Amino acid sequence: MREVLAQAAFQLFLERGFERTTVDDIVARAGVGRRSFFRYFPSKEDAVFPDHESCLAEMTEFLSAVDDGDPVGAVCDAARIVLRMYADNPEFSVQRYRLTREVPGLRTYELSVVRRYEQTLAGHLRNRFGEGGDGALRAEVIAASVVAAHNNGLRLWLRSGGEGDPEVAVDHALALVREVWGSPSAPVAPAAATPAPAAPFPASGGGGGEDEVIVMVARKGTPMWRVVQQIEAAVAEN
Repeated sequence: MREVLAQAAFQLFLERGFERTTVDDIVARAGVGRRSFFRYFPSKEDAVFPDHESCLAEMTEFLSAVDDGDPVGAVCDAARIVLRMYADNPEFSVQRYRLTREVPGLRTYELSVVRRYEQTLAGHLRNRFGEGGDGALRAEVIAASVVAAHNNGLRLWLRSGGEGDPEVAVDHALALVREVWGSPSAPVAPAAATPAPAAPFPASGGGGGEDEVIVMVARKGTPMWRVVQQIEAAVAEN
């Protein structure tokens, strides 16, 4: 019944426009009563996004069972669940995208849905990183980065009319997130990557210069960008 109502609603939105379609119109097209509509959808807006509740539930279940050895990779994989939802029905996804571009109220509703996905990802990361120090901040920033990367690739595909493989652009965008944030395997703590106190070991056996090797110690789980930053600082000092 949920699917029947969603299909009836969307057909009417395309035929008459979202604003001109009433709940009475939808239930008449579906051949049910108003009570049936509100049993499944609190509003017309919800009927435009009938699949997000189940997708959010699937994402939550996935994250609750995932191996926490790679939390950044886990939230990237969770985002792909949303992508598959869109890719499973390209025609509907493209039509919905165009409709939300035309109706400001739907765009606002869509943003609230996106925020729920982001909060789910951030919640998982906070459980992994902890609330202390920069843990909560890192969780929010990474979650926002994953959502932004996913949506960038997804919208490229939607704007093309659903042509080609949407995973190509999304995978490229998510790979950038993983490259930037790394895959921390331990709760976040202040970075402890510092140059070793001993003199740099001369690779050539000479007295330093361009062949110097900078030896440094970094705490396990320190992101690569932080390591590079500390190496550059050590090179500048030497």
